[in-house]
Formats: sequence, structure tokens, C-alpha cells
Amino acid sequence: MKQYSERIEQQLRDLGRNWADAELRGDTDSLEHLLSDAFVGSSSRGFLLTKEEWLERHRSGELKHEAFDWSDENVRVYEDAALVTGRETVKGRYRDHDVDGQFRTTQVFVCTDGRWMLAGLDLTPVTDDDV
Repeated sequence: MKQYSERIEQQLRDLGRNWADAELRGDTDSLEHLLSDAFVGSSSRGFLLTKEEWLERHRSGELKHEAFDWSDENVRVYEDAALVTGRETVKGRYRDHDVDGQFRTTQVFVCTDGRWMLAGLDLTPVTDDDV
């Protein structure tokens, strides 16, 4: 059972790295495959985006990343759902705004028909006061 759990945890870590790589490259084909149809992302500014809205930021060219690092993952698996928290460090632009910063990110994964997909994402800015 422990090996099974470790295998799932590693699979989720790999999916997180694949997600970060796809975000960096603006790879909507990979993101399309990683995100569940019911995906909802909460941005660092507090607005919610559906899967299509999340992808459209890349398709339109309005979101461009120069750097995107995903680290410090902590994985918790609960049967067919999992929470992965980590640190996202980004440098980029959305429209005319810098999106540089560090964020504590919570990823919600669901397993459907044996396949893990990202169903939710929440970003919280890390401030200088944070330890």
C-alpha cells in the first residue's frame, strides 16, 4: 500500500511540473489535457477562471511568462482526490501588467477513470511579511 501511495504522490508531483512547464511555454495543448473540464482557477487578484478562460489567456497571447518555477510541493492524497501545495515563482506579463511574484499555490486534483487531472487551482501572493 505504501508503494502505491508513493507512486501516486510522485505522479502528482510530475503533473505539477508538467503544468508549470506548460504554463511557461503557453502550451495550451498540454494544459487542455491536464485540466479537467470542470476546472476552476482562482487568480492572485481574486477572480475565477473556467478552463476555457484559463486557456484563452495563453491562446490570445495576452499572458506571456519569461520564468515559471514550481517547487516546495506537499502532496496529500484522499482516495480519488488530492491536494498539492507548493510555491510558484513567476516572471511575466498579462496584458499591460507585470505578473511577477511568488505565490503559495494549492492544486486540487481528481482521479477519473484512472487518470489524474487538475480540477482547481488557487494562488495566494507571498508577501515580504510571510515566513
